[in-house]
Amino acid sequence: MRPARVLFTAERGILDPMERRQHRRVPAQVKSLLRANAHEVEGETVDLSLGGARIESDLVVQPGKYIIVKLIVPDLQEPILIEQAQVQWIHDQTFGVRFLEIRQQQLDELEQLIDECIALDEAGES
Repeated sequence: MRPARVLFTAERGILDPMERRQHRRVPAQVKSLLRANAHEVEGETVDLSLGGARIESDLVVQPGKYIIVKLIVPDLQEPILIEQAQVQWIHDQTFGVRFLEIRQQQLDELEQLIDECIALDEAGES
């Protein structure tokens, strides 16, 4: 039996017009493996939220393209696997992705990673 999946979809709920993001985005420096078609390329996730990320990489993508993202977290034995992410925008070798499909266990690990990034960010501001 396959684990339950959590699907992120573009919701058109009521959001503050000044803030389009549904989830808090935090600074991060997480090594990533990115797969599009048969190519797997390294990258670095430079900011992160439960709904997406900003990634720096040599991977050639276009808006609308679907990719697989693996976040390499030193404290975890296995990478956090985002089974489906969609490229939203591109600027030079940086692009934004929206997470569309992630298993619950991976989502829990992602949430813990984000909490750790928030704690580090807040500690740096004091």
